[in-house]
Amino acid sequence: MLQCTAVTLLPPDAVLRLTAPGTDGPEDPEPYVLCELGAHDNRQTEHAACLRPGRTPDSPALWFFWTGSGPERAHRAESAPWCPAVLRRLDSGLVRRCALFDHHTAPHSWDVTDPLGDLLAEQLVPDDSPEG
Repeated sequence: MLQCTAVTLLPPDAVLRLTAPGTDGPEDPEPYVLCELGAHDNRQTEHAACLRPGRTPDSPALWFFWTGSGPERAHRAESAPWCPAVLRRLDSGLVRRCALFDHHTAPHSWDVTDPLGDLLAEQLVPDDSPEG
């Protein structure tokens, strides 16, 4: 499933919370966030973007949730625990945790593809093949 393409501007209070003294957030946060969920019904499901992970891998993360756009947009920022789902590949031994919040309504993160992110990764990672 393709990733949702909803983008929104972070409100000033969310940016202030990210840059408050004592937080482990980025020094210069992006003013826009992209929904990290798989494509979904915008009227039934909130968009969601992770603003800051918790202090430990199991600590809740700070998430930004929103619905609507423009003057009709409603939003909230709150800590949410991580989704407990785990994908185990018996043939390779790979273990992946879902990178979304608990009780998300869209598919798990491993089922979401981001074509733009894949394209950027191709440009950033050098091709070591003899033909490349």
